[in-house]
Amino acid sequence: MKDKSIAVLESRFGEHLAALLEKQGASVFRAPALAEEPDLDPEAIRRLIADWAAHPVGLAIFQTGVGTRALFEAVDRLDLAGQLLTLLADCVVAVRGPKPTAVLRGRAVRIDISAEEPYTTVEVLAAIRKVNLSGERVLVQRYGETNLGLEEGLEARGAKVIEVPTYRWALPHDIDPLLRLLDALERREIDAAVFTSASQVRNLFAVAERIAGVDQLRRNLNSVLIASIGPVCSDALETAGIHVTLEASPPKLGPLVAALEKAWQPGARDEGRGTREKQ
Repeated sequence: MKDKSIAVLESRFGEHLAALLEKQGASVFRAPALAEEPDLDPEAIRRLIADWAAHPVGLAIFQTGVGTRALFEAVDRLDLAGQLLTLLADCVVAVRGPKPTAVLRGRAVRIDISAEEPYTTVEVLAAIRKVNLSGERVLVQRYGETNLGLEEGLEARGAKVIEVPTYRWALPHDIDPLLRLLDALERREIDAAVFTSASQVRNLFAVAERIAGVDQLRRNLNSVLIASIGPVCSDALETAGIHVTLEASPPKLGPLVAALEKAWQPGARDEGRGTREKQ
């Protein structure tokens, strides 16, 4: 990666990812494409708890640590934490990964089902396959945006999905870094672009659309190495018409950086072009 210019669109862990890449000799162009904004209405949470008490939930799925923590902080302020804990004790509790697990354990919540690595929607659906969902109400802690794959998978098994929004992903208030990235891509100053979520793809194209540069962006991205964190992100890129050069497996930052490093070894990129490179 020495002397390669790599665009990083990650926001929350952008500094960490940049440090990993710079350690390998890369020059990092940071252009955060997501802003995490609170999306938790206290009165909606109050109604949720009342409705839950009146109409029991069979399964509760927690997807992220940030969202799980936000929900508990909200019920704390409403003095409803005890009631939430009682409701959770009476249903099956499933978690997507270690972060929501840590928050729930900190609240002494019993965890019945844990998805296996790499903690994607596929693993969540596989983990709950033995739970009878026909006619059951299923609570899903939303992260960023609706997880359509999870919702569709639950509804296909006869469940009624109750989504609990806690935060949402939006465009950053300052889009100048993204505009500078568009310019840098046009000037052929970028060697690779790293995408770590599907929303980053959509937001980058939304910014390009503002300046009537969607076709230009697509052409420019297809002229550089495109690194994706995992299948959901890759699908968003391919839907946008972008060739995915490599995809991390498992979908984590460490394997992503390792795949990037391997991609610039002599002959590696030419051999892998046209298919996702699986590590």
